[in-house]
Amino acid sequence: MSAAKRVQQWATFGRMWYLYDAKWQNPFHSAEKIKKYLSGRSKPIYHPLSDCGDHVVVINSQDIALPGIEWEKRVYFHHTGYAKGASWTLAWELHQIDPTMILRKAVYNTLDKNLLRRGQMARLHIFPNEKVPDKILENISAQMRQVRQVPKRLDHYPEEEVVNFPKIFDWPKEHVIQ
Repeated sequence: MSAAKRVQQWATFGRMWYLYDAKWQNPFHSAEKIKKYLSGRSKPIYHPLSDCGDHVVVINSQDIALPGIEWEKRVYFHHTGYAKGASWTLAWELHQIDPTMILRKAVYNTLDKNLLRRGQMARLHIFPNEKVPDKILENISAQMRQVRQVPKRLDHYPEEEVVNFPKIFDWPKEHVIQ
């Protein structure tokens, strides 16, 4: 076997580290994408019984975007195991307590329900902001594309670009917009 083929084979079997930015992303759509990399479905050697998945580092999990009124309506259930130990927590309350938990639970529920799930979840590294430890940051070799594009806010454009933008209609000076 030639050296080039050997390197290609090592790259196929080796675990890669991917970076994913969860800013303004739906955690349930992001979980579907992250699942492919954690379980190894993105590799040509994938088999349901083999543990060939990669590491995924998720940043900005505190800036996720739930659709509609999901923040007020989605409920997470937890039970302590004791009598009357059930508790229901709204999504916004859970997000205030731990900004990584909603995305972690979404990924956990999308993974296949088998004995490999715990090992796959161990390869998921979620951070609430962009501060990632240097030991993890030096391992990252690729970046995953976001599910949806993050729009640029108007206050991030230069002032001259906003003023020179072509207008269809100019409001009269005496018009008051409320």
